[in-house]
Amino acid sequence: MPTINPIARSGFANATSYDAHRPSYPPDAVKPFLQHLDAENALHAHIVDLAAGTGKFTEILAGREEDYEILAVEPHPGMREVLEKKGLKGVKVVEGTATEMPAVEGQWADAVVVAQWVPSTEWERKMKDITWTFDDRSPRFRHNEWRTPFEEQTKDSPLTIQTADPMFSLPLGEDSVKWTVWLTKDAIWERFHTISHIANQHGEQLDETRKKVYDILNNETDVESNEKGEVAMHGQTVFGWTTAIPGAPLRNGG
Repeated sequence: MPTINPIARSGFANATSYDAHRPSYPPDAVKPFLQHLDAENALHAHIVDLAAGTGKFTEILAGREEDYEILAVEPHPGMREVLEKKGLKGVKVVEGTATEMPAVEGQWADAVVVAQWVPSTEWERKMKDITWTFDDRSPRFRHNEWRTPFEEQTKDSPLTIQTADPMFSLPLGEDSVKWTVWLTKDAIWERFHTISHIANQHGEQLDETRKKVYDILNNETDVESNEKGEVAMHGQTVFGWTTAIPGAPLRNGG
């Protein structure tokens, strides 16, 4: 059984709330991402959705016309339960992590995906700063440690990448897409409350964090609102890609 950080286990225990309030991914990001992976128009390609969570990105993959065969790998039991209940076409939900994927046979996958997003405006950066004050010293996307397995493939060798016999091509491809959604202030708080650092808070600490969030939403000058009282929440979907060495073209059917 994969080991889960205790903060993540308890922080994501309310997986239903996570699924309801966490953002999805814009088509403008998904399309070029799949193109870079050579997965667009690759019928019946095998996709591993790593750290699938409740299936925000899995749903997008399963709804596409390529009819992918998808293994959604997720260590958190509550997350897996929510994802399994969606009954997505072509999706098998399995327990696992990046280092432990027993359900994935060698050479099975045509592509492995991991999805993440980051904030982009000043008031959202202040919201981010609140989260970072509760840092538990666990590696997260913002720490960029996910790059290490790729970029250190040749660390022990002064020779060329071919001599070092790496598994993935370098340099990593990277791109990003900005997006905007309109949400009520309460919905923004509920989304913020799904972050594990905040979800683990209780009592006075949680009340203080909630107050800080609403103070930002009510007082920051760059908070943009519409006639419905909804706030423009901006984000940036960041994606990277690489290919296995040696690479092989994806199947186009069958």
